[in-house]
Amino acid sequence: MVDTNADDHQKDSSGADGAPVAKPATKIRITEDAEATGETAAAYDFWRAGSGRQQVPGIIKCFGARPDFLRRILELGNTIHFSEGHLSRRQKEMIASYVSYLNRCPY
Repeated sequence: MVDTNADDHQKDSSGADGAPVAKPATKIRITEDAEATGETAAAYDFWRAGSGRQQVPGIIKCFGARPDFLRRILELGNTIHFSEGHLSRRQKEMIASYVSYLNRCPY
């Protein structure tokens, strides 16, 4: 079988057996924690403080190049997900956990 997505991967580093490990290519610049400075680092810290977790998820890191937008997304997400309304926070967390499970995404 031929890998039709061969152009979608870049050679990254070698695995334990010395074979090259493919890293998915992305057109979105991901700002890792170690690279984050200024407003981006502050937005990551804001997310950590609100979530109680230390590892910033990739979905948040993909907005790191635009810290002004990132901060607004974080605030909107907090409002939508964690404000009281028809569903309690517990119910929203249960739904998010189940959707993550269905998507095989660690939550």
